[in-house]
Amino acid sequence: MKTQMQKVQQGFTLIELMIVVAIIGILAAIAIPAYQDYIARSQMTEAMSLVAGPKTAIAEYWGSKGDFPNANSDAHVATAGDIKGKYVATVGIGGDGDATATKKTKGIITAKMQAGISQGIQGKILQLSPITHAGSIEWSCYSNADEKYLPNNCKKGDPQ
Repeated sequence: MKTQMQKVQQGFTLIELMIVVAIIGILAAIAIPAYQDYIARSQMTEAMSLVAGPKTAIAEYWGSKGDFPNANSDAHVATAGDIKGKYVATVGIGGDGDATATKKTKGIITAKMQAGISQGIQGKILQLSPITHAGSIEWSCYSNADEKYLPNNCKKGDPQ
């Protein structure tokens, strides 16, 4: 009687490894853009937190004077260049938010994003505009960045 020796497979074949590499490539092609969008949204969220102080100052100014301030100094907050973060270059009220503004827009808070951050939001702005309604202030949000980068509480045109 002859005994047959069975060959036991050890390791992976080249085709199996190629399939695994292809699957990893497909997953990376989906995950990397989604992760980049997530990073840009988190960077844009910094702008929302930095405008919280000026929002409060504007509400206090409006409560005492019945009008909105024209500049950071009117609202007694730091200068636009001093209110900044890792991803936000400036936060200004009225014309202080935009050095190229020809006229000041009362009460509008503008946060300008830094250069050298996520490509989709570099140099973009996030603006909050106060709207008085029945004795209180609501905030309307605007940005020239794509809506996918905006925080959920600041989709274009949504009151705050």
